[in-house]
Amino acid sequence: MDSIVSSSTVLIRSYLTPPVRSHSPAASSVSVKPLSSVQVTSVAANRQLLSFRSGGRRTRKLTSSAIRCGGIKEIGESEFSSTVLESERPVLVEFVATWCGPCKLIYPAMEALSQEYDDKLTIVKIDHDANPKLIADYKVYGLPHFILFKDGKEVPGSRREGAITKAKLKEYIDGLLSSISVA
Repeated sequence: MDSIVSSSTVLIRSYLTPPVRSHSPAASSVSVKPLSSVQVTSVAANRQLLSFRSGGRRTRKLTSSAIRCGGIKEIGESEFSSTVLESERPVLVEFVATWCGPCKLIYPAMEALSQEYDDKLTIVKIDHDANPKLIADYKVYGLPHFILFKDGKEVPGSRREGAITKAKLKEYIDGLLSSISVA
């Protein structure tokens, strides 16, 4: 039996295994459990494929991927000054990478929060691999990494690293906004 594991979702290749049948004499139908929308979205988001070669060996093949940014703008070194340092509003910078699992994990929460805080805060993403100068300048050692900027300066105590739940992200952002007096 071959399986693809993606974000706690296990998909069993149905053509390699026979269908699971109920052992109850009264029920002689095939038991099928459909994937939830979260599982389907998770698989689609990761876009991981397994290809089979002759001889029964499996190799993992990743499709091209980019950091998806629906409501969150992705910026680079050339836009950093104008978007972050010269902004009238507070700017939360999220440093991410395409290969970073925790970055992908918090993506939906960050999208939702960017819409929720749209009137108070600008949220931008910076790709770790494409912007090595910014990574070195701001000493970003772990991903995802958050830094809040206000009036062109880093807000002291605003750094946060690692994946956290949407509730904790909201608590983190609310704490930052109240510390810099943004109502």
